Amino acid sequence: MKEHRLTIVIFTFLLLQSANVFAQQVGKTDAIYSGLPWYDQSGKVVSAHGANIVQENGKFYLFGEAHSDTSNAFAGFNCYSSKDLYNWKFESIALPVQKSGKLGPNRIGERVKVMKNPFSGEFVMFMHVDTLGYKDQFVGYATAKNIAGPYQFKGPLLFKGKQIKKWDMGTFQDDDGTGYLLTHGGMIHQLSKDYKSIIAEINPAITTGFESPTLFRKANTYYFIGSHLTSWEKNDNYYYTAKALSGPWTAGGLLAPKDKLTWNSQATFVLKIRGTKDTTFIFMGDRWSFPKQLSSATYVWQPIKFKGDSIFIPQYLNAWTVDLNTGTANPKSIIHKTFLPGDQKIILIGNWKNSTIDSIPITRSDETKASLSFDFNGKQIGLYVALLPDNGYAKVEIRDKKGNIIINNIIDLYSKSPMLQLAFLSPMLPKSDYKLTVSVVGERPNWSDKRKSLYGSTGNNITIAKLIIQE
Repeated sequence: MKEHRLTIVIFTFLLLQSANVFAQQVGKTDAIYSGLPWYDQSGKVVSAHGANIVQENGKFYLFGEAHSDTSNAFAGFNCYSSKDLYNWKFESIALPVQKSGKLGPNRIGERVKVMKNPFSGEFVMFMHVDTLGYKDQFVGYATAKNIAGPYQFKGPLLFKGKQIKKWDMGTFQDDDGTGYLLTHGGMIHQLSKDYKSIIAEINPAITTGFESPTLFRKANTYYFIGSHLTSWEKNDNYYYTAKALSGPWTAGGLLAPKDKLTWNSQATFVLKIRGTKDTTFIFMGDRWSFPKQLSSATYVWQPIKFKGDSIFIPQYLNAWTVDLNTGTANPKSIIHKTFLPGDQKIILIGNWKNSTIDSIPITRSDETKASLSFDFNGKQIGLYVALLPDNGYAKVEIRDKKGNIIINNIIDLYSKSPMLQLAFLSPMLPKSDYKLTVSVVGERPNWSDKRKSLYGSTGNNITIAKLIIQE
């Protein structure tokens, strides 16, 4: 029986890890691309949501939630590393599903955050632990001697002998090495010197809601970002500022233009890149895609702009670079050959309708298995789409000249706030002949919250604006 159970566990792990893979060796990525699938060194989609980053030994270590497409149950916390923030190597399942207990099967583990304790050198991981029904919430912690793990789950983090009964949480490490736990509502709790308990409540709740608490410091100003309570739906994240963690906190407004829903994302962490000429603060956000969180959830990373004590992300950059030496960030132009709907090389099967959005030509369909195909010779292909409230999931497949599937992704084209953006970009491939097929899955992101309020898409459309090719 033990061997049989072990076989099932191994098979399930391999099945989850093999989702959305391609056979080719990954080409080098040259920028940060938001809102589209990222691939690790083996061609598997990067699965690391609710994440943070720790810099150690010249590398960036990304910790985040692993997911499946079938359940929101805890599937482990993944660890990836990168030397440039563009190309990611899978290191480990830093904390796997436990055999039993609070992080065992059919439990919740979310919002993972790791900090290196500067006094002991130990790595401490924090997370929201709960039941699938979100009725046993508390903040837990785990420890490891090595940054990639394995981490040992220690149970709940305690304050005066009691658990912190909160769900959305984050962490902040100040310049002097003091660690803090952040919980929804804007509460700030000071950690003990070893980071394994709480010794004080530094700041009481600022406001109701204020999920995904994310805090960073620039010079003598603290910035506290939070989101509204809309389940998996994105919303306009907002922020407060203060000169001390104990406040008083001043409302700063929205992080991005109103009704852009923080460029269709939710804050999880802010990463500081300090260089010889500038310091870039990177907003790290999640673009959730329930229920296909493994296949289709992506990341929105954008540089934050400052004006006095105000912060803003004024525009959405499909691609941008950050120089790790100088600390400067710059938009990256994507200079590829463009093919618009109606081009004779684009073959449509099924019922498609051509129209325009803001004078931009588009083609769209909601007929299950309706497809768009395109034969090309080149090294890379990308897909610009209109994200719309009645869009659903699209299947993106690339075959080589022998007919072998080398890329197979499910991408989410839904957004409550319409956006025109790059939604898929293949890795760099050996220059050759390929065939791209984009088809309607016939499913859409839909969900309800604890109050049974319904959210998500109203249709299964896919809406395509153009294809881009690097020859």
